[in-house]
Amino acid sequence: MRIRRTAGALIVAAVVAVLAACSPAVTNDDSGSTSAATGSDAAPGKDAKVVGVIAVGPKDDFGYNQAVYQGVEALRKNFPDIKVLDAYNIPEDDTAATTMESMIAQGATIIFATSYGHLDAAKQVAAAHPDVVVVHQGGLLDEPAPANMGSYFGSVYEPVYLAGIAAGAATKTGKLGYVYAIPIPQTLANINAFTLGAQSVRPDVEVTAVSTTAWCDPATQADRVQSLLSSGVDVVTQHQDCTKTIIEATEAAGAYSVGYHADASSLAPKGWLTGSEWNWGPTYTDIVKTAIAGDFTGSQYNGNYRANMASGKNPFVQSKFGPSVTDATKALISDAAAKLTAGGSPFTGPITAQDGTIKVPAGTTPDEATIEQMDYFVKGVTGTLS
Repeated sequence: MRIRRTAGALIVAAVVAVLAACSPAVTNDDSGSTSAATGSDAAPGKDAKVVGVIAVGPKDDFGYNQAVYQGVEALRKNFPDIKVLDAYNIPEDDTAATTMESMIAQGATIIFATSYGHLDAAKQVAAAHPDVVVVHQGGLLDEPAPANMGSYFGSVYEPVYLAGIAAGAATKTGKLGYVYAIPIPQTLANINAFTLGAQSVRPDVEVTAVSTTAWCDPATQADRVQSLLSSGVDVVTQHQDCTKTIIEATEAAGAYSVGYHADASSLAPKGWLTGSEWNWGPTYTDIVKTAIAGDFTGSQYNGNYRANMASGKNPFVQSKFGPSVTDATKALISDAAAKLTAGGSPFTGPITAQDGTIKVPAGTTPDEATIEQMDYFVKGVTGTLS
């Protein structure tokens, strides 16, 4: 997930043709299409013929944006009569709004904005086009949400907790490395869940968390990995959009990898343990079905929709196991997964912060809204929130 940025003083009601002219190329471009109607009594997104999706990075990044692309391909398969416009490498600035406007100019009446920093632009575009459903991936909306807008996400920290068990069982040094982008609540929840999972099998484990200050910066990623490996870390995981550099560097050093966002096991045939990955197809498909039927307003997606393992609909799932994961470790992970599916949480107290403060008292479990505002590292994490 993404750092929120102000989109600037956009005039989203400007002439759509001008906005379209200055936006990046969008696949399946059709200059003969017309803009979606606004101001009618029609339910937003009803009978949609065109769907638009924007992503912040490349579709082959072995990570976040590749998972978005796989979701897009699921839409194309499941809705063969609907045109799906997808645009990649869309920055978290004014470009996001102009790209969405371009898609609306081509007839899109459902828009997916998939980067955390696309949220402000998505809100402005939704306000300018009440007949267009605009959904955002991972953001939080004020309640009640506009009738044509919603956000959606999965409980990312649950599969990450399970992956932490694999890491804790595999490490020989007791030192794990976590390369993350920016200390927003979603990344902190993941780092903490990973640590707690590892501690469940090895209580003395230490997780060194290092920031790259960017969602995809291969040069900085390579530097951070080398620093971790030189300090004795023998298992490396990450919260980055593009995962290839980190996994390849870890594999070359003979250390273990835990993946994130997408299946990158092919990059680490020896060192891959497991990971967490998005399966967006079912969620994207159900959102589009709901909108096409005219039922988006008032639906579960018309607000802050979150699916966890207990719901059976979490779009964030555990990745395959690598060759070194033992049957005993797989059994531990299976038992932990069963507890989460039954309604358990990695953050059931007591949870102690890095500075010794009790953040979650014994026997209590924070709700999802509290977890999505997490602003601390748990005990066992080495690193600073900067």
